[in-house]
Amino acid sequence: MFQHLNGSAYHPKCNALGQDLFRRIPCPIGKLCVDEDTPWNVIKNNQFTYVIQNNGQPRYWYVSIVSCYLDEETCSWHHYSGAPSKDNTTLTDIPQTLEYDFWLVNGSPNLSIYNSMLYQFSFDRQNTLELYLMFWLCYIILLPVQIYAVRTQRHPVTKLFTSSLVLEFIALCFNVLHTVKFAADGEGFEGLSVAGDILDILSRTLFMLLLLLLAKGWAVTRLELTYKPLVFGVWLVYGVVHILLYVWNTTEVDIIEEIDEYQTWPGWLVLTLRVVIMSWFVLELRNTMMYEHNMPKLNFLLHFGASSLVWFVYLPIIALIALQISPLWRFKFLL
Repeated sequence: MFQHLNGSAYHPKCNALGQDLFRRIPCPIGKLCVDEDTPWNVIKNNQFTYVIQNNGQPRYWYVSIVSCYLDEETCSWHHYSGAPSKDNTTLTDIPQTLEYDFWLVNGSPNLSIYNSMLYQFSFDRQNTLELYLMFWLCYIILLPVQIYAVRTQRHPVTKLFTSSLVLEFIALCFNVLHTVKFAADGEGFEGLSVAGDILDILSRTLFMLLLLLLAKGWAVTRLELTYKPLVFGVWLVYGVVHILLYVWNTTEVDIIEEIDEYQTWPGWLVLTLRVVIMSWFVLELRNTMMYEHNMPKLNFLLHFGASSLVWFVYLPIIALIALQISPLWRFKFLL
């Protein structure tokens, strides 16, 4: 591969007119790397800086670390087999360990005052902080209203709905804290991020349980719930599968693969379960409405069913639309 790059890559002896593509490592301890001939261009407290200027079209960039070296006499590349010999004339087969710390940013840290909320994020994750803050502000306004309602009504439906909202609000708080810190240092609170994602899943599954209970007429037309083991069993299976999907997606899917969680077989399984539960929801709601003769309650169930179907259907539809969206925009679309 590198032999083909000889004609385009810069080297002071082999190709003085080439492009700046390489950095030779390891670098001298406490000093700049040998390829840095303009010290003012190096970011403070770093040994080298590689600048990419491409403002026309977002794209993925990759760092490739290859164990090879350039023979400056013949300008040919050779495999770096191991540590050099004591007289530094040949290479041995003794393996060497390379320690490195790369800081990749989307913009110049020297100009971070202008894009401090963006440059730590890759293009596909930019503006997620603003989105999280917007959702968080909405919950700050709406959650106290809901808590006040549950304190005055003391109805089991409002209690369950409020529990779902509280879980979602806590999840948002965790994600906001992680994203704010990530915008500051590029690391964030990874544990909080994971906890926030899991709480978000629990919130949605709890909301799904509420919809199933209401479809069966619980606390609306009857206080006694039928088929409790089935209802809670399906809810538990869906929640466990969803959490397992999240774990699988974060641990098994290579970040280089341009796929999201709903383009994998566990993702399709979750969507299938969601559609099955939606069908069951419609059947239960139909049975409940057949045995209900109170018009106000029938009107409530009718509007409740229509709005709930929108919630059930939106995720499969969005997952299908996401297949046609560039990976550079897909994360924010699914968020």
